[in-house]
Amino acid sequence: MSRCRSSSRESASASGDGRPASFGITSKVIVAAVLAFFPILTNTVLGVKSVDAGHRDVMTSLNASRLAVLRRLELPSSLPYILTGMEVSVVLAIIGAVVGEYLGGNSGLGYLLISRMNAFETDGLFAVMIHMTILGFVFYFGVGVLRRLLIPWHQSARLDRVH
Repeated sequence: MSRCRSSSRESASASGDGRPASFGITSKVIVAAVLAFFPILTNTVLGVKSVDAGHRDVMTSLNASRLAVLRRLELPSSLPYILTGMEVSVVLAIIGAVVGEYLGGNSGLGYLLISRMNAFETDGLFAVMIHMTILGFVFYFGVGVLRRLLIPWHQSARLDRVH
């Protein structure tokens, strides 16, 4: 009976030193990527569907190829939607990575957050939370800068949006 317990304990430990097994970086990256993928996909589909029918008719009358329609009409018209999906995805990817570390990691911000909470280190807990908040803001505003670079003509990229 004790032999069975020790073998199950050894198989539960990834490193063999008594620490709990972790899922590894690959599973955390997959969780973050899946969470980030779907907002971008749905907004891209919405952006392609929202292209003005009159603009499509013009491209058809000019005998534009499917690639030309995609490159000259659908992609530029969809970029505001794609970038909005990226803004949502950046936040969800960070949440997914932290939750993945929280559930099955032995390193990273999620693990650090839980270890500080379990040790009742309030100052360390808030330091990790502030760090995660700053990280989220940096990535979110990075997408905003990308928006201003890629679609400066669009209303969402202008800083003077208030009328």
